[in-house]
Amino acid sequence: MNTRQIMQDEDTYLSNTYARYGVAVVGGSGVRAKGSDGREYIDFTSGIGVNSLGYCDPGWVGAVSEQAARVQHTSNLFYTEPCTRAAKRVIERTGMGNVFFGNSGAEANEGAIKAARKYSHAKYGVQRSEIITLEGSFHGRTMATITATGQDAFHKDYDPFLQGFVYAGTGDIADLRSKVSDRTCAVMAEFVQGEGGVNPLGADYVKEMAAICAENDILLIADEVQSGAGRTGRFMAYEHYGVKPDIVTVAKGIGGGLPIGAIIFGEKTKDTFTPGDHGSTYGGNPVACAGADYVLSRMDEGFLEHVREVGGHIKKRLLSTPGVAGVTGLGLMIGVALENKKAPEVVKSCIDKGLFILTAKDKLRLLPPLIITKEEADEGIEILKSALAE
Repeated sequence: MNTRQIMQDEDTYLSNTYARYGVAVVGGSGVRAKGSDGREYIDFTSGIGVNSLGYCDPGWVGAVSEQAARVQHTSNLFYTEPCTRAAKRVIERTGMGNVFFGNSGAEANEGAIKAARKYSHAKYGVQRSEIITLEGSFHGRTMATITATGQDAFHKDYDPFLQGFVYAGTGDIADLRSKVSDRTCAVMAEFVQGEGGVNPLGADYVKEMAAICAENDILLIADEVQSGAGRTGRFMAYEHYGVKPDIVTVAKGIGGGLPIGAIIFGEKTKDTFTPGDHGSTYGGNPVACAGADYVLSRMDEGFLEHVREVGGHIKKRLLSTPGVAGVTGLGLMIGVALENKKAPEVVKSCIDKGLFILTAKDKLRLLPPLIITKEEADEGIEILKSALAE
């Protein structure tokens, strides 16, 4: 099928929930995607942070294919080796207590919300159930996670929203303190806000936030759905800050391309869920876990150093690019503020010229595959420079 046929069939048969660009991706290798018209594109999006090893990494393909030919799925009433292997890698890398596998970041955040309330209810009673989140945050599109999201743009059309969420100003520690009460059970935060503009939290703010939680036996939940699994040059973004959350959620890049999310529980929370408290039909799926196990096996210190090095290279190049007002982010999670152009227009021009790129509010957002080389990054930056010069 050509691009026009694919687009026509989609308009007829699929729910109209995405404002797609006029490209149908039919293949890819490494950092390059291939359209149905045969054209290649440098990909600075990784499928919004999912393709951490790029398109069709041979080792990942082999691990997934071999598992699919062996056992593609079985009930969580039984044990499977890939699920166990992936869990062991997660816990060994984080030093946390144990992990629950689901299918997405939103599901991981839903589970974290449930766990925080159950932990607090058991210890302090049902009145202690409020969760503080930060303005500018994004935690998902389910009813609980969209309520947790601290952006007014997402709080419309779906009333009534869930109770029990309070919003604090990002970076305003006095405001956070003022929102803490005897009803507070958790503070939930992205250490680098992705959809909110690729904004890392300040180091002092994070330390104060962690201290407030520790002083009041309030759980600290780190939403690492976009920033985790090596994206910022550390396995988890919270490692940049020297704090240890009680619950961590991760998804996207941990699976390398298949749907998987995880709730990682610290020592304090690891026994909160008991049989029957939480579950997922597809959670811990053997094929998805085989992919995650392979991705995790690649993320040694040398791999993470590469992410930091290439991320620094890209930032340096961007800061000297005409039309760029500023650069934010960590590692290969990068936000680009523009001087006199609108981000959506630049994205459209980049795609026309052969570069996939994202937006985050009024910024450009770069989430390239973590295996991108400096040379490949430079190739994409030259296309971006061309788009900004128009």
